[in-house]
Amino acid sequence: MQEKHLFEYAVIRVMPRVEREEFLNAGVILYCKKHRFLQAMITLNEDRLRAFAPETDISEVKTYLEAFDCIAKGGKQAGPIGQLDLASRFRWLTATRSTVVQAGKVHPGLCEDPEKALVRLHEQLVL
Repeated sequence: MQEKHLFEYAVIRVMPRVEREEFLNAGVILYCKKHRFLQAMITLNEDRLRAFAPETDISEVKTYLEAFDCIAKGGKQAGPIGQLDLASRFRWLTATRSTVVQAGKVHPGLCEDPEKALVRLHEQLVL
């Protein structure tokens, strides 16, 4: 049995009308310091979003989700935030904000393999 390591995760939400505080889960972001792991897994259910908020510009939401994923991956293509260290990018992405795409509360967990934990959480919370 492998050693388990602390990780943190948050659900990525699409909130078309921020003032109503209604949202649709669209992904999960997971950070594990020990494994130097930061990754988002995003799946936008467009049919569900259309039923939930028909006035939403889906292409705009996709652009925001792609930017979220790009920053999680890091690098120069992700701009100044994408060049920060993993922990700083995770904190920036999960900071409270009033935008169409936002992260829910950060939760802790323990895992042997952060990628497997991300897939499991994505299946449980998004799909």
